[in-house]
Amino acid sequence: MGPQARLVCSLFFLLQVLAEPAENSDFSLAGDYLLGGLFTLHANMKGIVHLNFLQVPKCKEYEVKTLGYKLMQAMRFAVEEINNRSGLLPGVRLGYEMVDVCYLSNNVQPVLYFLAREDSFLPIQEDYSHYVPRVVAVIGPENSESTMTVAHFLSLFLLPQITYSAISDALRDKQRFPAVLRTVPGANHHIEAMMQLMLHFGWNWIDLLVSSDDYGRYSSRLLGQRLARRDICIALHEVLPVPPPGRAATPRERRRLRAIVDKLQQSSARVVVVFSPDLALHSFFREVLRRNFTGVVWIASESWAIDPVLHNLTELRRTGTFLGITTQAVPIPGFSEFREHSARARPPASNRTSLRATCNQECDTCRDTTESFNSILTLSGERVAYSVYSAVYAVAHALHSLLGCSRTNCSREVVYPWRLLQEIRKVNFTLLGQHISFDQRGDLPMPLEVIQWQWNQSQNPFRSIASYHPTQRQLRVIRRVSWHTPDGTVPVSTCSKDCLPGQKKKSVGIHPCCFECLDCLPGTFLNKTEDEFDCQPCPSHEWSHRRDTSCFKRRLAFLKWQDTSTLVVALLAALGFLSTLAILVIFWKHLQTPMVRSAGGPMCFLILTPLLLAYVMVPVYVGPPTVSTCLCRQAFFTLCFTVCIACITVRSFQIVCVFKMASRFPRAYGCWLRYHGPYVFVALVTALKAVIVACNLLATTASPVARADPGDPKIMVLSCNPNYRQGLLVNTSLDLLLSVAGFSFAYMGKELPTSYNEAKFITLCMTFYVTSSISLCTFMSVYEGVLVTLLDLLVTVLNLLGISLGYFGPKCYLILFHPERNTAAYFRSLIQGYTTGRG
Repeated sequence: MGPQARLVCSLFFLLQVLAEPAENSDFSLAGDYLLGGLFTLHANMKGIVHLNFLQVPKCKEYEVKTLGYKLMQAMRFAVEEINNRSGLLPGVRLGYEMVDVCYLSNNVQPVLYFLAREDSFLPIQEDYSHYVPRVVAVIGPENSESTMTVAHFLSLFLLPQITYSAISDALRDKQRFPAVLRTVPGANHHIEAMMQLMLHFGWNWIDLLVSSDDYGRYSSRLLGQRLARRDICIALHEVLPVPPPGRAATPRERRRLRAIVDKLQQSSARVVVVFSPDLALHSFFREVLRRNFTGVVWIASESWAIDPVLHNLTELRRTGTFLGITTQAVPIPGFSEFREHSARARPPASNRTSLRATCNQECDTCRDTTESFNSILTLSGERVAYSVYSAVYAVAHALHSLLGCSRTNCSREVVYPWRLLQEIRKVNFTLLGQHISFDQRGDLPMPLEVIQWQWNQSQNPFRSIASYHPTQRQLRVIRRVSWHTPDGTVPVSTCSKDCLPGQKKKSVGIHPCCFECLDCLPGTFLNKTEDEFDCQPCPSHEWSHRRDTSCFKRRLAFLKWQDTSTLVVALLAALGFLSTLAILVIFWKHLQTPMVRSAGGPMCFLILTPLLLAYVMVPVYVGPPTVSTCLCRQAFFTLCFTVCIACITVRSFQIVCVFKMASRFPRAYGCWLRYHGPYVFVALVTALKAVIVACNLLATTASPVARADPGDPKIMVLSCNPNYRQGLLVNTSLDLLLSVAGFSFAYMGKELPTSYNEAKFITLCMTFYVTSSISLCTFMSVYEGVLVTLLDLLVTVLNLLGISLGYFGPKCYLILFHPERNTAAYFRSLIQGYTTGRG
């Protein structure tokens, strides 16, 4: 059936109802199958006044609850609409029995009345599978506490109970409440919608007011659990006193209300969340108005979000902005007219004259009270009425299926409650554009709405500004809100201002919402999704500036060819290579001359060849290090240098042996010559150095590593050894010992003939080597940047030049420019002079 056809049917049904005489009271209607209805027409907020008497409480002595009467009319409308429809339950007439439960006070007696048979007799049996109570299902009651009380009775008979506004999540427990279903989302979704609303507007600092009943305590506990996970803090948590029914607040309660308003005025929070039944808030808001407390956002729970009596206090508009969470408004065609006509058509009739009537099926002032709110109820779209309306239709569709109805008739068979409950759980139909189907927990996932209170008489007093869908658990379609602030902007309710990007929070006090902001230091960054209260360190290859939200890759530093310093060292190495090559050629051409033979003869080539190789390996220091270049630096390069130092040392020792030790130790000197002692010594030293280098490589690594430059953390220095200083000391330790030994032997031969006296040259080379190595190690102890690599290379090249030019240079000068000194006669004369002088 389309929307237009449905509207025509509804109008036809309305005209039919208006034309019929009133034969029944508002509380009962005869029928083939009866539905029970539990509504709060009057409210006793304390819920314990009647316990002093052994009688059923008289609900009419309490305050009238306008919304309760409207919801009762919604059940009447739904039942009578179904009875006048031919497609649903054809030939079957539904009836109802509705009772006022006065919020909490009158729960047990109506349940016993519904469970009893027509003769008001409730037998004690072992098996109630074939027991037929007065009603086939119960709609209501309103609040969770009453619903649980009723459910404990009805569940024993598996009598279906569909509540239209009880939201406690405890009702989802089907072990305790197997017969309870709901046409309203649970408290979890109401709280979630409220949380997302606060997060959307950036409110994380709130005041919380709750009533002193189970509803207030449960809501407070549930909200507190959710707030802890969403970084929303409670600045003030107060319990509202509940006034006695039917009379004003006591002096003690008034003092308590004044104290609460005082605390609200002193609080820095600008958002107040209130969980309380509507009738318990009248005294509170009158105190708020008396104290002229303004400028806040009031967030109403579903219990009073659309209460017309509170909305009728138009002075509340100056206290701030009122927002609330409630069920989605679904207009019911013809219901407003039905409700208004029912209020005017007949005087309030009581059903007490009927023998079947029970207590609290009367309301002398309901119609008159409700009539004064007709405009608000109509403009608001008859909210919540759809929850009752859909509950009745769910029972009707289940009955339709259970009775095996066709398009024209239904079988009239006995309906057992447990069978009807099974059918209700399986209903699946569309009602006024909304899909009706209960989940496994007995909930109907109806959307929620966030509404704003308005006081323009021509507009909806509860304007929808957002919607929340339980299936997606997401607040959507947030419309413009009319903020009651001086500049019309969104009110700010935070304990501390948000930190700037790159600033961490440092808690102040016990609330995580109260904090001070501190900059993240260089080398750290702030990842808000991971931890807002601590800066995370950057990875070793990255860096950050102060107050950064991410790290950047450090610049890799190494010797580059385009650097001036590198070119200078390279030119020195090229000069050394060419000069060493020239020396090699000169010595090769004059190999048999006394000068070359006195310098060591063939051993000179053992010195010059490693020097050339060392010069050739200088480029491995330039560019990004690799495994191969690191091996050359740490192994081949240092081995070449060690061979040179060993040859010079053994050469110094050999000269001393010839002139000073040959005559004293002739046998040892003979063995030294016979077994080629110099070459054996060089080979042993080279082998020892190879072992040292191999152990050093195994203990560390040959792979290049990156270390942060202490002088500039944005730079990573690439080097071949994670402990460059230690590696250099290990590699040069043997060379330093050889240098000291060579220097000592050279000093011992300072009195030898001039052509054989090499003390000055060797002393120069060894002194420079020792001094430069100590200087380099000292520099490395205070600096670890790329300059260390450059100085290491420069010192090595200078040492090579010292050997090439300092040791071989003077000999080449004499060979080329003083050939008269490069003769056998000249050398014999020097030896004779030395011998004569010593004699």
